[in-house]
Amino acid sequence: MNTIEQQLWDYIDGNLSVSEAKLIEEKIHSDAEVKLQYEEFLSLNLAFGKIALDEPSMSFTRNVMESVALEPAPVAMKTKVNTNIIYGIGGFFIMSLVALFGYALFNADIKFSDLDFKINANFNLNKYITPTMLYSFLFADLVLGLVFLDYLLRKKTVH
Repeated sequence: MNTIEQQLWDYIDGNLSVSEAKLIEEKIHSDAEVKLQYEEFLSLNLAFGKIALDEPSMSFTRNVMESVALEPAPVAMKTKVNTNIIYGIGGFFIMSLVALFGYALFNADIKFSDLDFKINANFNLNKYITPTMLYSFLFADLVLGLVFLDYLLRKKTVH
């Protein structure tokens, strides 16, 4: 909507100041196109005034409130964390720390000068990690991984 149309509607509705209303009156009297628009807007305003507004029935509010009351109340989403997962992760880290501490203690040169007790533990890792042992470990991991994958796939198809 351009400004002259807006000004004409404001003039018809009486929303303009006295000076603005005088300017619009002058435009209406001087410009035939503006006068034609003004007359069309006046007829539209009269037509809108004659239209009766529809009112809702007396029980509309009561019906809406009853239908709202029948709807179940929304429940807050609560995520339940499986505690076994938390314990498993915590156990893994604790076992890792214990193993690291044990390894460091086993390979440490501890000297007790008062007791004249000397521990020198040389741990030869190459003696224990052989290709056969490594392949056995990887094979066991592969089997466990396939069993776990089978468990997950069966769980998804049941539900």
